[in-house]
Amino acid sequence: MSKVKNAFEKKKAFIPFITAGDPDAESTVRFVLAAARAGADLIEIGIPFSDPTAEGPVIQEADSRALAAGMTVRGAFDVVRKVRAEDPEIPLAFMTYLNPVFKYRGNTDGSIPYEPFLAECSALGIDALIIPDLPFEEQEEILPYTEKYGVDLISMISPTSDERIRSIAENAKGFIYVVSSMGVTGVRSNFQYDAISRMTSIIRETNPGIPCAVGFGISTPEQAEKMAAISDGAIVGSAIIRLIHRHGEDVEHAIFEYVSEMKAAVMRAGGSCD
Repeated sequence: MSKVKNAFEKKKAFIPFITAGDPDAESTVRFVLAAARAGADLIEIGIPFSDPTAEGPVIQEADSRALAAGMTVRGAFDVVRKVRAEDPEIPLAFMTYLNPVFKYRGNTDGSIPYEPFLAECSALGIDALIIPDLPFEEQEEILPYTEKYGVDLISMISPTSDERIRSIAENAKGFIYVVSSMGVTGVRSNFQYDAISRMTSIIRETNPGIPCAVGFGISTPEQAEKMAAISDGAIVGSAIIRLIHRHGEDVEHAIFEYVSEMKAAVMRAGGSCD
């Protein structure tokens, strides 16, 4: 079993998202480690990109700040290297876009797209890769490299996936990222819980062995508990980015407290639904 699927074994998972380099690389390392200490089951590290089409204004602004501060793909790998020196076990995923993965050459002059990026993911302990702008139908061009290097390519299912849900679920690796609603990331106050429950039910019916976690818009313990009750976990990004910029020097404590609270909320939803 992969470390990613392990994160869901016999429990609900809480998955925080943190943008690499916002406000700087050393802070990102501390934030990730604080989230791990607080009980996060898997942590998404966002590689900032100039055109993050799936992101709302909060994460777009975080990407802009990180890029302005000098964060790069190589810098994101350096963040992971430092995290792994302190915590070799917490499952880690990169969330990024196709262009940086395609173009990355790492420490080699490799002429094969994708392979240098995946090779470095494997070497540094990245367990999964989430690429929002990679359509399910085009995954075949990168799958040989994710499989070669043991990195789970995470599929995303949205309210518009409809008849594709079964095809995606049948071929999923690690876990399925269920997008809660149309549009981009960002804190929301209302969700169509019935529609989300329908998607997760189809996933479980099609592939009972693959966990699914819900993201996009979740910010409160109450929302996280409701999402975990109809899935296997909750993913939170924008709320954490806002937290980072609200608390200044005391932000590590704030992240620890928030992640602890959100983890407790998903656990209240009960055991695994696999």
